[in-house]
Amino acid sequence: MALSIGTKAPDFTLKSMGADGLEDLTLSSNAGKKNVVMLFFPLAFTGVCTQEMCDITAGLRSYEDLNAEVWGISVDSPFAQDAWAKKERINIRLLSDLNKTVTAAYDVVFPMLAGIGDTSARAAFVIDKAGVIQYSEKTPSPKELPDFAKVKSALEKLL
Repeated sequence: MALSIGTKAPDFTLKSMGADGLEDLTLSSNAGKKNVVMLFFPLAFTGVCTQEMCDITAGLRSYEDLNAEVWGISVDSPFAQDAWAKKERINIRLLSDLNKTVTAAYDVVFPMLAGIGDTSARAAFVIDKAGVIQYSEKTPSPKELPDFAKVKSALEKLL
């Protein structure tokens, strides 16, 4: 079960590919600035994950209008994420949880995906500017997407 609404979001620092190469991104560095939508997804270069991130990219303006940044988190390396983002024109910030520490901290580990190993489950969290979880969803299977209408509704309540 994913972390509950009202829980202080565990802080973390993960690698992300920026314009100048690898960068560290820390959740707490965003405090007081914008709300964050964190989307955990199993693996880059897979069908459902590609569709989800491309759809989010296409609708990114609606999240920006709700004063939110969208971050995608997977257990892929930042180099694989970067290649995937360039290939698919994904424009959200992708963060590498290669060691699965953040995936475990948010309680969204999907064990033995397709027999290849543990990955992130598909999950969505809305974290407010104070670092508190305002929406939490872990889907029953990696093929199911989060309820993005509920994600946006949670963001609207924070305006």
